[in-house]
Parts: sequence; structure tokens; C-alpha cells
Amino acid sequence: MSLKLYNTLTKQKENFEPVEPGKVGIYLCGPTVYKDSHIGHAVGPVIFDAFKKYLTYKGYQVRLIVNITDVDDKLIVEAGRLGIPMEELARQVSAGYFEAMDKLGVDGIDDYPRATGHIDQIIQLVQRLGENNAAYEVDGDVYFDITQCHDYGKLSHRKTEDQIEGSRDLTGADKRHPGDFALWKKSAPDEVGWDSPWGRGRPGWHIECSAMSMQLLGETFDIHGGGMDLIFPHHENEIAQSETASGKPFAKYWMHNGLTRIKTKLTGGEIKAEKMSKSLGNIRTLKELLAKYPGPMIRFFLLSTHYRRPIDFSDEAIEAAQKGVMNIYRLLERVARITGEDIYDTRFDPNNAEQTALQEPDQQLRETITQSQLRYLDALDDDFNTAGALAVLFELCTALNRYVDERKLERPGSPEAKQLLLEGARMLTDLGQIIGLFLGPLTTPVAAGADNELVGRLITLLIDLRARARREKNFDLADAVRDQLKEINIVLEDRPDGTIWRKEQTSSG
Repeated sequence: MSLKLYNTLTKQKENFEPVEPGKVGIYLCGPTVYKDSHIGHAVGPVIFDAFKKYLTYKGYQVRLIVNITDVDDKLIVEAGRLGIPMEELARQVSAGYFEAMDKLGVDGIDDYPRATGHIDQIIQLVQRLGENNAAYEVDGDVYFDITQCHDYGKLSHRKTEDQIEGSRDLTGADKRHPGDFALWKKSAPDEVGWDSPWGRGRPGWHIECSAMSMQLLGETFDIHGGGMDLIFPHHENEIAQSETASGKPFAKYWMHNGLTRIKTKLTGGEIKAEKMSKSLGNIRTLKELLAKYPGPMIRFFLLSTHYRRPIDFSDEAIEAAQKGVMNIYRLLERVARITGEDIYDTRFDPNNAEQTALQEPDQQLRETITQSQLRYLDALDDDFNTAGALAVLFELCTALNRYVDERKLERPGSPEAKQLLLEGARMLTDLGQIIGLFLGPLTTPVAAGADNELVGRLITLLIDLRARARREKNFDLADAVRDQLKEINIVLEDRPDGTIWRKEQTSSG
């Protein structure tokens, strides 16, 4: 199956054919760095980082760009409120954003261009628009004339007469058309600004992304991404100014991810999902969430919904996802214990799987492994359906656990069967790693703590005490140890080769 993508521009799925065979350029609208990054800021980077990894797996040479908006009215206002330079505020917030991306496993972004680093390109692009009679100046402000773009509205499918100003545009009374938007904004004497042919000023929001994407990826590139809330006015205006300036198509495919909604429980038990916003007081910062949940867990949660659907976020939702994914991590621990092999650092070998003795459970598992790979890749080829792909991994996990039980592999048994089990687990991790999942054991708050070694030794001591109590038939004491550990979220699991423990997450962290 060839890769198909839903293109917002055409409102249909299309076969993916890059502008230049074998190479893919992707531009994703990044954050405006004036406040701490929140969960919504992680959605696009996680999705497109995973998408780049998949394209790379398919053999493409991919360049992924995520911009940083570090000059904007919101930045100016917030920096003034805090009494610090705009540049310092942008630096502080960007540092927190980069740290969060690292914890989320977002390592495929090739460049984070900053608007302030591309002022020359922005000015040149505005000048090109002026030369094409598509830009005009009003007292130091420069606007784009939307009537000069014959197909304005083709992305959002709005008519020109229905356009309204973008929320970040100036409301100049002398604009030629209410929908005209700012390319360059005149700076007040006490505001940040740069010299330009129109006087001291700063770039408009939309022109920043056009200038940076065209500079880094070319005047026509493959994929432009961002949240659905950016379709209008931001992406519509990017297309208009870019194509009017260059006379060429801008981005060939437009991929828009769903927005993040916060789920809250109302009086009476009703669940309400509402847009995350500062006015509603429901912002969940990445710093807060990463202190509570492992980064790979948040990444898994974000990829467990199809990228075009809204993500309904709540502690209950992420903890439900965590319980599910922990089944996979526990399976991988189980296989490693049975086989004595490192599951994460080895690759699936079909030759090893083929050598397994042909008992009925072996044949069934071999078929499941083969079909899982095909179904997983088919899901990703179908508009990058990560939700469907992860469902395949859960089914494979169930099949592998069933195989362990059927073949009684936790006791001395068939080396061939254990090898098939190992190859099944390797297939599972191989598939997950295509999109940046299951790269290694999940780090829990206990494992990450400074007193990890002491905690582990104390729990091992309690496990030994419980084992001794059971041997002496003091079951009341043995049960008390188990129950009191459970009260602090330490779960014991008795297995044929001994007892293991794990820390379970709760809504209180």
C-alpha cells in the first residue's frame, strides 16, 4: 500500500508524491514563546517527529523544520509585565520548550528557526509583494492586499467577502479591504523594532512563517503542518503572500492536527470537553505533566489518537492509556526474563522465526507476527493512522502473552519456542520504534529518583521477608506486606521464577 495523506487543500486523501523524488521537506508552525509551553504545544511536534521517523523508515530523506515565534505583540506585552527584555523572555520560554521536547523523544527536528533571525528575508519578501502590487503602506504599516490573490480562501474554503481580520493583525482604519492583513507593523518608540524601507517596525505574524519556510525548504515544498486552528487566518495568509510573491505553489500537502481539549467532570458526573485556554484556567503545562508522567508515556498518549481528531486530555485519560501501555512493557519484561535477551537493542530476524518447530501454537504465532507487521504498516500508510497501528501492537502483545501460557515458557521448555517468542517481542519493539516508541524500559518516578537504589533495596528486603513468611505459612504477615506496599502504589507480581515489583502511577502522581 502506498502512503496516502489527507490534504486540507483538496479535502481528500491523496497518494503522497514528493516534489523531489526521495526527499521530503516539512514545515510545522511552532510556539510563540511568551508563556510556558503546554500540552497543546507538544501535539504537533510529537506527531510530525513520529511522521518523519516513518518517512525515514520508508527510505525518504526528510528535513523537518519547526519555527519559533520570538517577536510578537504577546511577547512584547508579557515582557513588559515581567519587566525583562523580550529577548530574555523568549530565551527562557524556549529553553523550557526544548527541554520538554527532549523528554518527549522529539529528536527529529532539523532546525528551529527564529523569526528574529530572519528579519532580512522577511523584509525582502515584503518588498517582493510590493513590487507585485500586492502590498501597500499606511503610515509605516504594510498590508497585504487580498484582492491581488485570485484564489484567496482556497485552503479554508471561505469567500473573500466573508474574510475577517486575523487576531494578530493591526486594525488600521485605512486598509483597502477589511481582510487585508499586516506584513510589517510600525513600532512605537519604546517597542522592539528593526529598520526597514517603511521605517522602524517588526514583522507581522504570517510573513514570518512564509519567509522562514521558503528560505529553508524552497519556494515550493512538500508538507506544511499545524493545528486546525491555524487554517484561517494564518495558513490561508501564508499561501496568499507566498504564492503571490513567487508565482509558484507554496506547500503541496497541508496536514492539520486536531486541537487539544481538556476533559472535566461536572457536578452530577457529566463529562465536558472544552478547548484549553487561559481564560478558562485549564492550561496544563508540559513542565507540570512531565513531573508527573514519563515522557514516553505522554508521547504514547498523543499518538494513540488519529492526528486529525481532537485529543481529549485529562489525568484519567492519560492514566487509562498508561495502564494499557504498561501491558506491553510488562510483556517485554516477561520475554526478557524468559529468554535472557535484551529486547530493545536487537532487531527482528525472520529466519529465526521460520526455524521454530511447527506445533499449532507456533504456526498461529508466526502468522500473527507476519500479519501484525503488514497491518501496522498499512495503518500508517493510511493517512498516518497511529491509533490503528497501536491497536495492532496491543493485539500482538495479547498473542505473545497467550503463547507464553500455552507453551508454558516460564518453566524450562522448548528453546525453539522461546526463540519464536523473542522474535515476536522484537517485532513488537521494531514496529513501535518506527514512530519513536518502546526505545527502552519505561522510567518511572521511583526509578528516576535520587534514592532509587535505596528504595529498590528496601522493597527487595520486604519481598524477601514476605517470601520467608509464606514459607513459614505465616500468610497474615505475607498478605500484610503485599497490601501495605500496594497502598503506596508498589505492586508485587508472583511468577514461577520469583516475585517482581513495579511502581504504578496514580492521579496524585
